[in-house]
Amino acid sequence: MSRFNVKKVAVLGAGVMGAQIAAHLVNCKVPVILFDLPAKEEPKTGIVTRAVEGLKKLKPSPLGVTEDAALIQQANYEEHMELLRDCDLVIEAIAERMDWKLDLYKKIAPFIAPHAIVASNTSGLSITKLSEVLPEEIKPRFCGIHFFNPPRYMLLVELINTPTTEPHILDDLETFVTSSLGKCVVRAKDTPNFIANRVGIAGMLATIKEVQNFGLSYDVVDDLTGKKLGRASSGTFRTADVVGLDTMAHVIKTLQDTLSLEADPFYASFATPEVLKTLLEMGNLGQKTKAGFFKKVGRDILRFDLASKSYVTGGEKADEVYTRMLKKPAAERLQLLRNSEGAQGQFLWAILRNAFHYAAVHLGTIADNARDVDFCMRWGFGMKQGPFELWQEAGWLSVANMVKEDIDAGKALCSAPLPDWVFKGPVADAGGVHTPQGSWNPSAGQFVPVRKLPVYARQHFPESVLGSQATSAAKAGTTLFEDDAIRLWTLDDEVVIASIKTKMHAIGPDVIAGLLQGLALAEGQYKGMVIWSNDEVFSAGADLQAMLPAFMTGGVKAIAAAEYEMQQAMLKLRYANVPVVSAVRGLALGGGCELAAYTARRVVAMESYIGLVEVGVGLVPGGGGLAYIARRAAENAASSTGKDLLPFLSEGFTAAAMAKVGTSAHESRKLGYLMEGDVIVPHKDELLFVALNEAKAMFDSGHRAPLRRLFQVAGRSGLATIKGSLVNMRDGGFISAYDYFIGCQIAWVVCGGDVDAGSLVNEDYLMTLERKAFGTLLGNPKTQERIMGMMQNGKPVRN
Repeated sequence: MSRFNVKKVAVLGAGVMGAQIAAHLVNCKVPVILFDLPAKEEPKTGIVTRAVEGLKKLKPSPLGVTEDAALIQQANYEEHMELLRDCDLVIEAIAERMDWKLDLYKKIAPFIAPHAIVASNTSGLSITKLSEVLPEEIKPRFCGIHFFNPPRYMLLVELINTPTTEPHILDDLETFVTSSLGKCVVRAKDTPNFIANRVGIAGMLATIKEVQNFGLSYDVVDDLTGKKLGRASSGTFRTADVVGLDTMAHVIKTLQDTLSLEADPFYASFATPEVLKTLLEMGNLGQKTKAGFFKKVGRDILRFDLASKSYVTGGEKADEVYTRMLKKPAAERLQLLRNSEGAQGQFLWAILRNAFHYAAVHLGTIADNARDVDFCMRWGFGMKQGPFELWQEAGWLSVANMVKEDIDAGKALCSAPLPDWVFKGPVADAGGVHTPQGSWNPSAGQFVPVRKLPVYARQHFPESVLGSQATSAAKAGTTLFEDDAIRLWTLDDEVVIASIKTKMHAIGPDVIAGLLQGLALAEGQYKGMVIWSNDEVFSAGADLQAMLPAFMTGGVKAIAAAEYEMQQAMLKLRYANVPVVSAVRGLALGGGCELAAYTARRVVAMESYIGLVEVGVGLVPGGGGLAYIARRAAENAASSTGKDLLPFLSEGFTAAAMAKVGTSAHESRKLGYLMEGDVIVPHKDELLFVALNEAKAMFDSGHRAPLRRLFQVAGRSGLATIKGSLVNMRDGGFISAYDYFIGCQIAWVVCGGDVDAGSLVNEDYLMTLERKAFGTLLGNPKTQERIMGMMQNGKPVRN
């Protein structure tokens, strides 16, 4: 891998993007200095200070842990320019004004370190023109780096070179952005708005145009163009509100100012929509002003009505017939939409046709290949498939002919024909633009493979496009055992990988049996075991549906037996002779959190959500979660100078009783679900690589399981103190009477039951209390009501 070492980063501009880029750097433990203009009043860093304070209030939070805002070093251009000399990377993120950016570059140039990379976070201005004002010695180290908003959550970063950018600069920056910041990189050509915004904003403008053509409301359109269409759940207009209507207007203006009808045959559709003009005039810029296409009033979501220039009742949904159509296979789906007589179906076909048309016409000028366009739309706009992937899946030539017929009939946005390569030659012969050899590059007239950089050796199963026939994790390596619940396999004949296959990776008896079988294999002939699955769910918890039949026939005793087996499995994982590592990505809730807690180490993707959430279904953690909380509190107390166990117990008790979920790996560590020795990985696709190496390193360094020890519990006095707090919460109306009852059950377990404070117990003892509390609650009608409500509606019942 590259030896380019980014020890410190400077971010220039404390606006929305600059401040959030700084926040993400802090999330990734990269030291950062945030610059802005000197404030007119004292202190001169006031602009940056306000921006940093604002980060703490944003939702979703740009910070993994709110307190980390203090780690952002604050600076201004008048007093602190010398600080730039210590920075290895300088990211300019000021307002989208070419003159302002060029003026800033002149000011910072004398302070840039000889090795530092300088990059602009412009969303569409020419990188080459921006570079022209720089000294000759900086030009080879200058490029574009376009983060998407919000930077913490959006995967895409576009890198853009200039004619004078040295190739190794982009390689170094791509390596850093990928592995250290967890982003997915696409290299874009230096054309207006690059790839993602060029295609995405053109698509958004085309959608608004078709909305007008078919007379649909914004809420119906968002319902149609959200998850049902395989796109971001926020749909079209809610996404615009989140991005900011002023930002959207600026990107549109960039297209208007830098393109023409001669350069882009779709130029006529780039006019600023009347509704957008009106909202901007009203100062309604979207989420940042609490009003845009939509406005929240209390619990109601209102939508903007252009005719009256006011907000009216929203919430209208799409016709169910189109919901059913969108579930059909791609080829049938597109045919049904194109042939439908209703406005909603015709609208959907129109926006898909427009997307195919635009992407094909511009592929050769904006991107190196079709794969980069599809990845940009996935990573930058939250689509499950890019336009070329859907086109190819639905039948390349069949869809091409439908689009051509619409163009010829004057139904398309413009009369520009599809390129010749669509209908004949390698693409037509291959049935699409994506093949095992690579993706189509019309400029080169060939399929080009994925770029090879050493950093990508860390990704065993990177994202791939449909048609590439990339190796699937489900079939990779050597299978050691497989059934409907789990696959045990190995990539390197050194570590067993256990991949849970059940829905949401729920943990039932078959999964437990599979994990123990994997552990036996690992202890017999391998260096360790890694529990990993290649999606956004590590495990959503115990399998409630599998539990109900046993409860109906055998009552609480039958459940207690299954719970005992799960608890014993957790202990076997904890005290295994080889290291067991949990590779956690996405959701690790309830039993999934417990499973991770009982392994020797956790390697966790930064964007993971971990917590004990059983209270939501009226239960207590029953797979060793409460025993874990009590043990960890005792261990933490024993290593401190304090004598009182209760302060160390209260954090874990509160997390379980309030069903707190860490909304980042860093927050999960703060809540006690992760330990200091656990590894947090910025890039989701590097998780397995790091986990496998962690298991092997632990084995090679002589890993041994911890000895089984007795530990102290808080006992009756601790239980009385916690109950007092619960009484206050109940009487103050913060929790229900039944929540109070559940909280008392949790307190009873983590305090060790009816014993003296300081009594020594073991995990088996506490797990027995867990089973008793679990059974008590399971037999209660209120808990059964909560379970049924969750299974039927997916939402917790408050009773």
